Amino acid sequence: MSEVLRLDKYARAVSVAPPHRPTGVVLEVVGLVVEVGGLQAGVGDILEVATDREHPLGLEVIGFRSGRLLATPLGAITGVHPGATVVKSGRGSTVGVGMGMLGRVVDAFGTPIDGMPAPETEEYYPVHAPPPHPFARRPIETPLETGLRALDGLLTLGRGQRIGIFAGAGVGKSTLLGMICRSTQADATVIGLIGERGREVNDFVRAALGKEGLKRSLVVAATSDQPPLVRARGAETATAVAEYLRDQGLNVLLVMDSLTRYAMALREAALASGEPPATKGYPPSVFAALPRLVERAGTSSGPGVITAFYTVLVEGDDLSDPVADATRSLLDGHIVLSRALAERGHYPAVDVLQSVSRLASAVAAPETIRDAIALRDMLASYREAIDLVQVGAYVAGTDPRVDLALRMVPHIDAFLRQDSDSRVAMTETLARMREIASAADNR
Repeated sequence: MSEVLRLDKYARAVSVAPPHRPTGVVLEVVGLVVEVGGLQAGVGDILEVATDREHPLGLEVIGFRSGRLLATPLGAITGVHPGATVVKSGRGSTVGVGMGMLGRVVDAFGTPIDGMPAPETEEYYPVHAPPPHPFARRPIETPLETGLRALDGLLTLGRGQRIGIFAGAGVGKSTLLGMICRSTQADATVIGLIGERGREVNDFVRAALGKEGLKRSLVVAATSDQPPLVRARGAETATAVAEYLRDQGLNVLLVMDSLTRYAMALREAALASGEPPATKGYPPSVFAALPRLVERAGTSSGPGVITAFYTVLVEGDDLSDPVADATRSLLDGHIVLSRALAERGHYPAVDVLQSVSRLASAVAAPETIRDAIALRDMLASYREAIDLVQVGAYVAGTDPRVDLALRMVPHIDAFLRQDSDSRVAMTETLARMREIASAADNR
């Protein structure tokens, strides 16, 4: 009996003892890369390094070199020293998800930054999930009502479509995003603010989104002062939460601002690890990561769906920028914001002639497509002739198409302009577009 009691004592000690965790050490820190020795881990694994601060610093493994792990920090690297103990984290690259996250603002790891208690999470989702199988995706057949005349009328979108918003600085990108978040018909909205200034995060939540918009939204913010892989993880976390909501059968709107800063964050990490630059300083791994992220949005085999808007920053309004060019080929349509329109006070500054929805013919009625083509044709004729008109070289009656465009374009411009706080029903938009097209037919 005494022997059994002694064995029970040892069994209890074993049950409460911490499990053995293999450890490594910090060997070297060079720029954004921490080299770790004596530990086995895979690419994408999360490590923890002991520092002088209260909580250990997270590291994400991005590669190997000469038997050493190459990792980048997921926080401030202050306090890391040679020989610091490194262990594998048990949590992996996952994020806690749940319906209680709606109405909240969190960081790239799902930790609240709005000063409120942590939301209840129901399960954990991987931040690097594979996209749905191509043959498991349901076709996109339902139009998406955004409340914006320029989109609902001339660029009809569908639920489950992935759209890029291409814009330079100062042309109303944030205002347009706020209008989309407030007005688009969706059960839930996930907003990823990637690489934004801290002030812009606060301004977007308060002004562009507003209290009503925030109630059905989750904002994931990874500001510009954070390490590159934290910014990249912000985009992946936002996508993972959208996938969870989609799996609950919801119609989800995913808005990411911006895909360019996601690519820049990946570029910083890749160059720091020694990957050679290729196209304008971007390593090949960046262009491999972009489709892996955007392909996770869209339809799936279930009833839920993710409609995604990704903003793409274009330097000097150059649409041939490598990230912009690669993104345009990956998405199901693109919306181009024009600086010339913004300078005229024309908002939203959507250049409908440079913009396209690749699914318009699948989700819009034939008469809507005909009316949209008629309006686009008049805008194109006006743009071709406006230089001649302005210098007085055009004589009325020379070209009937130009005469019609000069008469109708002011009405089209008025149709496309919209206040940032207004929402127009799609039925009203299509009826007004029909009136303009009919007036042109009856000239």
